[in-house]
Amino acid sequence: MPHVKLDPIDRKILAELQADGRMTNVELSRRVGISAPPCLRRVRTLEETGFIQGYHARVNARELGFEVTVFAMVSLRSQAEADLVAFEERARAWPLVRECHMLNGEIDFILKCVAPDLSSFQSFLTGELTAAPNVASVKTSLVIRCAKNEPGVPFDVLEARAAQAD
Repeated sequence: MPHVKLDPIDRKILAELQADGRMTNVELSRRVGISAPPCLRRVRTLEETGFIQGYHARVNARELGFEVTVFAMVSLRSQAEADLVAFEERARAWPLVRECHMLNGEIDFILKCVAPDLSSFQSFLTGELTAAPNVASVKTSLVIRCAKNEPGVPFDVLEARAAQAD
């Protein structure tokens, strides 16, 4: 994506939609201080340029029966690009894996996994993850509780940086 300079209205639109993606365009336009038609055009442009990648409901995993969250730190035998890509493709196909990040350092990937219970996660761990081609080792950490789960980016930091640049 080419570097595009966002103006304060675009940043405000993004901040408002990040906080509440369900609001109407009329409400969004009121909050950012422009009329509805140009607001809608700006939102569509932000979608087309990739600043807005989608709209999602934040669901309560525990209420849906997913009692276990685990972070799995994966080391691979080979870090050749083809092997890294192959692991990423495999991770995208595993339903229990909700996030997959490639890291720099001792660990090659960290996976955020959710499961209904510990035995379900153990089955995934031993039957799929550790058995996957090129996986050298897996270290896991069970989440006891989550103190913060904030999606998106901190727009106050973005605004402070934009103010310094002006």
